[in-house]
Amino acid sequence: MKTEPRALKIGDRLVGKEHPVFVIAEAGVNHNGSFDLALKLIDAASDAGADAVKFQTFRAEQVVTSAGKMADYQKRNIGKEDSQVEMLRRLELKEDWYPALIKRAKEKGIIFISTPHGGMESVDLLQHYDVPAFKFGSGDLTNLPLLEYAAKFGKPMLISTGMSNLEEVKEAVEAIKKAGNDQILVFHCTTDYPCAPEFVNLRTMQTFMKELRTVIGYSDHTVGYQASALAAVLGACMIEKHFTLDRNMSGPDHVASTQPGEFKEMVSVLKKMPKDFEKTIQVMGMTSEDAEILMGSPEKKPLLPELQYMSVARKSVVASRDIKAGEKFSVENLTIKRPGTGMQPKHFYKIVGVVAKADIQKDELIKTEHFT
Repeated sequence: MKTEPRALKIGDRLVGKEHPVFVIAEAGVNHNGSFDLALKLIDAASDAGADAVKFQTFRAEQVVTSAGKMADYQKRNIGKEDSQVEMLRRLELKEDWYPALIKRAKEKGIIFISTPHGGMESVDLLQHYDVPAFKFGSGDLTNLPLLEYAAKFGKPMLISTGMSNLEEVKEAVEAIKKAGNDQILVFHCTTDYPCAPEFVNLRTMQTFMKELRTVIGYSDHTVGYQASALAAVLGACMIEKHFTLDRNMSGPDHVASTQPGEFKEMVSVLKKMPKDFEKTIQVMGMTSEDAEILMGSPEKKPLLPELQYMSVARKSVVASRDIKAGEKFSVENLTIKRPGTGMQPKHFYKIVGVVAKADIQKDELIKTEHFT
C-alpha cells in the first residue's frame, strides 16, 4: 500500500498534505540590485502573509559563460538586448547583505530562503548562513552534481521541473535520494513568463503524485492566482509565485510577478480554500471550461513555449580556466554553467581524469571531440 511521503520541516513550519499550504513569495532578482529594495520586498512579503521570501544567490560569472544570451522574455521585459552575464551582474544579491536580510526576515516572522543559482559556491554560502532549505530553479533540474552536492547537507530540497520530461524529473529525485536525502518537494512548473492557461497542465501534478515518492508543489507563472488555488485543492503542499512591489519596475521578472495586494489576497484564499474542487471553482468565479483548460494534460514533457528557454536556462560542462592539450580534466578546471547547448552536467564526473586532446579556452563548452 502506497503511503504519503513524510512532511518536510522548513524553519518552524511543516509542509505536507496534513498541513496548511506553504506559500513562497519569489522575490528572485526583483530587488534590482538594491539593498533597500530587497528589505522592502521582505517587509511586503511578510505583510502579505507569505511563509517564506526567496531570493537568488549567485555571482554572474558562476551562472553563465560570457557568450550566454538573454532569453526572449528578458529582452522583451528589459527593453533591450544584452549578454546574460551583463544583465545578471546588475541583479546580484551582494554577499555582505545576507546578515541584514536574514535578520530582517526573522524580525518580520518570515523564512528567508534563496536559490543557489551560482552552483556549489552558492550552496556553500547559503549553508554558511544556515538557510533552512535549498530551492532549485528548472534550469538546474538536470544539474545532478549540484543537486547531489546540496543534498548531502540534509536539508529539504525543493526542485522545479519546467522544460523537462518525467524521466528527467525521476533522475533528479533519484540522484538526491542516492545522496542520502529523502526530504524532497517537486514543483510542477511551466517555464514561461507569463504562462498562458492552456500550458498550465495541473494534471501533471497528479502524475507526479503517482510516480514520485515526494511532497508536491506548484510554481505559478500565470497571471492571477486561479491556477494556484486549483493546485492547492488538488494537493499542492507549497505554492511559489513571483513577487514584486510594482510590475512597472524595470527588470526581467517584474511584469510576470504578483504585487503585494494581489499576493495578500492569494494567501488569504489559499489558507481558507475549501478542499473541494467544485466549490473552489465557484469561489474563484471560474467556469468548468476555465478549470478544464488549467487542468490540461497529465503528460510531463517540454511544452511549445518552453522550447525557446531550454538552451538559455539549462547548463553544460564548461572549462573553468584554460586547459592545455594533454592535461587531465578535474574538478578544478571544469565547472557547470549556462548555456545548455553542450555536454549535460550529469556527465561531469565521468570525464574527470580523462585527458584533453586539444587546447580549450576558459568558458568554452566541453565537447566529445575535446577528449576522443
